[in-house]
Amino acid sequence: MSVKTERTVVTGIASVVLAGLIAVLKLLGGTLAEHTFLFFGAREAGTGIVELIALETSKQTKAPLEAMHKKIWLVDSKGLIVSSCKNSLQHFKKPWAPEHEPVKDLLDAGKAIKSTVLIGSPRVERTFTKEVIEAMASFNEKPLIMALSNPTLQSKCTAKEAYTWSQGHAIFASGSPFDPMEYNDKVFVPGQANNAYIFPGFSLGLVISGAIHVHDEMLLVTTEALAEQVKNKNLDKGLIYPPFCNIRKISGYIAANVAAKAYELGLATRLPRCDNLLKHAKSCMYTPNYRSFR
Repeated sequence: MSVKTERTVVTGIASVVLAGLIAVLKLLGGTLAEHTFLFFGAREAGTGIVELIALETSKQTKAPLEAMHKKIWLVDSKGLIVSSCKNSLQHFKKPWAPEHEPVKDLLDAGKAIKSTVLIGSPRVERTFTKEVIEAMASFNEKPLIMALSNPTLQSKCTAKEAYTWSQGHAIFASGSPFDPMEYNDKVFVPGQANNAYIFPGFSLGLVISGAIHVHDEMLLVTTEALAEQVKNKNLDKGLIYPPFCNIRKISGYIAANVAAKAYELGLATRLPRCDNLLKHAKSCMYTPNYRSFR
């Protein structure tokens, strides 16, 4: 099994973002198909996230992937990506250029399509301005703001800005860590969309099953397994990812689900399948126990 490093990183970002979106539906209501996504950033990392969201939405609705193109919109440095600019687009952007009049910037794009979710991936700091956040809050009861850039200095906006500019209505997650903050006597806990939620468990699932290929359905089951680890007590604080202190438990659960999918798809080579994949995954984890010396 050989996967290019760049593609693997993109896949990890996409998986953790999608997991957050699935988890947050408990707060926002509706299904993925009922929300409208606006992406600032149309490089391969951004379109990689888009493709996985479209794949999961298509899986849930049984609708073709093409049906997702009017629910997922991208903005690059020249404005909203639409069909009239297709001839000048890179190949990975072209599928995401629906019919729409040109829109020059992120603020006007959000207003035009009434996005419920705003996601930013390129390293261009402070692009989620006060006007952009206020607009999102004006047509959404609980806008989801995902400012994925890192390091912290290159974040699209800070957690404090997202919460204060939305008057405490935004749900915020970022690529960089931000401390919890209090606003109007309520404590908000920002989530961090970190690849470390995905890679240990996903890789372990491949190893314990002896998978010979990585299939899209393995990525989807990874995101679903991560989302299932988000509890109501986390969501009550606006946290759309499980606490990172539980990473071993999270990774074991993901590994078991990935391995199960590998066996289901006929891609596993470690036969026969063991009866309890979760127990087996945990037993294969390295535990750093050291002898004490005096």
